[in-house]
Amino acid sequence: MYETTYHRASSADDAVSRASSAGDGKFLSGGMTLLPTMKQRLAAPSDLIDVTHIADMKGVSVSGSTVTIGAATTHAEVANDAGLKKACSSLANLASHIGDPAVRNRGTIGGSIANNDPAADYPAAMLALGATIHTTKREVSADEFFTGMFETALADDELITAVSFDAPSKGAYAKFPNPASRYAMAGVYVAQSGGDVRVAVTGASSDGVYRAADMESALAGSFNEGAIDGCSVDEGNMLSDIHGSAAYRANLVKVMAKRAVAAAG
Repeated sequence: MYETTYHRASSADDAVSRASSAGDGKFLSGGMTLLPTMKQRLAAPSDLIDVTHIADMKGVSVSGSTVTIGAATTHAEVANDAGLKKACSSLANLASHIGDPAVRNRGTIGGSIANNDPAADYPAAMLALGATIHTTKREVSADEFFTGMFETALADDELITAVSFDAPSKGAYAKFPNPASRYAMAGVYVAQSGGDVRVAVTGASSDGVYRAADMESALAGSFNEGAIDGCSVDEGNMLSDIHGSAAYRANLVKVMAKRAVAAAG
């Protein structure tokens, strides 16, 4: 690891200010990807600005049907929050299956969303839930936030502070995890609110997380597993590696979608 300067930010504004004045500053929010990359000397930020201790960026709040989660809230805190389990148990359940206990107790929802790993779980949840991403500059819809593999609409000096969404009437997430990393080889989050259905897929596409429009239309007409049968998944857009071919992942997407619908009831 190359030499770096560590800063413990006291507020979101303080974090942005420190990052702006650094030569090549990076926000540290769990560090599940950044720190291993630094250890391999594949990244060498001049400064690390730790945002995990900012009180205003931690915790889960439920007001009516509106759920707000601070960006520095860990996966374990999301998984175990009683209010979230009641309002949107599908998201709490998703968080409980991220990585292993060490990852869940250090990694944060904001860090995961900002990194936008193509196999991460939270991006699918944010898309399916129609979430709003709150930053130090603005509010961005999830549909506009995720722009490609490891890419988001965030500017270099912009920090995610929270996410919010209206809890769906039905929702569930199903994933087929890599047995070693627990990352999704294919994960599908299905959410229904009234007559609107949103389906988001992670882990499978070469473009990163995406919404499955044909599945959404099919499920809006009939919310049951059989509605997925007539949907197709383009193998040409799927990832292919030692863990699974494009055809394998395309099939997994349909299987996980069916499991999610079944779990949502």
